[in-house]
Amino acid sequence: MTTETIAFGLFALLTVACSLGAVLVRDVWHSALLLGGSLMSFAVHYVMLQAEFVAAMQILVYVGGVLILITFAVMLTRQTGGTGEVTNA
Repeated sequence: MTTETIAFGLFALLTVACSLGAVLVRDVWHSALLLGGSLMSFAVHYVMLQAEFVAAMQILVYVGGVLILITFAVMLTRQTGGTGEVTNA
C-alpha cells in the first residue's frame, strides 16, 4: 500500500465521520462545524485527484460561503435567555 492510498482512506474515513456527525449531532453549531470538516475533506480528495481548481472552488463557495451563512443564521436566531416559554400577559 502506498502512502497515497493510506491518506485517501484516512480522509475518506474523516469525510464519513464528519458527515454522520453533522447529521446526528443535536446542536446546530456543532453540526455546522462538522459540515465544514466534511467539506474540507472533500476538498482534500479533489487535491488528491489533481483537480486543484475544483478544490479551490469547493473551499471558496461551500466552506467560505455556505458555512458562513449557516454560522450567521445560528448566531442571529439563537435565543438570548429566558426559559423560552410564552405567557399570555
